[in-house]
Amino acid sequence: MIRFIAHYGIHFIVPIIIAIYFYKENKLWASIILLSAIVIDIDHLLATPMFDPNRCSINFHPLHTYWAIGVYALLFAYKKTRIVGLSLLIHILADTVDCYFIH
Repeated sequence: MIRFIAHYGIHFIVPIIIAIYFYKENKLWASIILLSAIVIDIDHLLATPMFDPNRCSINFHPLHTYWAIGVYALLFAYKKTRIVGLSLLIHILADTVDCYFIH
């Protein structure tokens, strides 16, 4: 249960809190962008089985590799793409936390 709360809390609650706190004037738009990072889970469709509760996504799925994470960090470094990079890094954080609960 803690794993579920930690993983999905970071995926969905943390982005909303960040949008409300840091993007007060555009919190709805910021929330949508921050929550949209879930789309990188499309790379799970390439795995067999598609969902394995005992598999760490980090460096397994193409959009969760260290190279991809580096690109997300670069996106975060530039002001124009900062929110997109932030959303992707939050997603990676959620998946990293999830890895600590694997048996």
